[in-house]
Amino acid sequence: MTRPAEAVPAPDAPHAAPSTRRIYDAIYGAILEHRLAPGTRLREEELAESFAVSRTVVRQALHRLAQDRVVELQHHRGATVPQPGPSEAAHVFDARRVVECEVARRLAGQLDAAALARLAAVVQAETEAYERGDRSAAIRHSGEFHRELARLAGNPLFVRMLDELLPTTSLLLALYQRPGRPACVAHRHQELIAVLRAGTGASAAAEMRRHLREIEQSVSGPQQTPPAPALRDLFAAYREA
Repeated sequence: MTRPAEAVPAPDAPHAAPSTRRIYDAIYGAILEHRLAPGTRLREEELAESFAVSRTVVRQALHRLAQDRVVELQHHRGATVPQPGPSEAAHVFDARRVVECEVARRLAGQLDAAALARLAAVVQAETEAYERGDRSAAIRHSGEFHRELARLAGNPLFVRMLDELLPTTSLLLALYQRPGRPACVAHRHQELIAVLRAGTGASAAAEMRRHLREIEQSVSGPQQTPPAPALRDLFAAYREA
């Protein structure tokens, strides 16, 4: 039996019911990994069938996703995956620079061996995913790397901000990334780890700024039309489970 995809780090929701959380995590992960195309209608009936839950539970998950700006809720239309315009890229990456360059500045020279090993393991998993052609897994590990840095900085608001910015970044890449450009290059993450281990706060912030700038520059191609699989197919593993 096909199993659901590996869980993707997503915004914390300690008071969410398990079934609501399961749907939240699945949709969040599918958007982050480019498995759920921008503009896709998230029909309650299809999702309820896919996850073997009531439409009320689906509605609760969609409302939480909308509150976290992961999906859009429109009157008389329901929930859809956002379709950010190219002009939004500048705002998204401005915000990521504010958060992540400060994260890098704070972490430089402060990470212990265990933290560095965790970061290196994520980058290794990302590299192996690219090598075997598993783009979804590579994107997942890339987001995990950036989120782990924010978590290590010790400010939960940094993590919450990144939880909102990562899906929007992924949607921008799905729509406007130039052909042949990877979403986030693993060797840049290795370079970031090296600077965090031995560099200064200023050098770590500069390396993060360079990395984010490269990603932003890749979001400059003509609009793509990503494939949009049926929700029943996309989340079939959850129904089977």
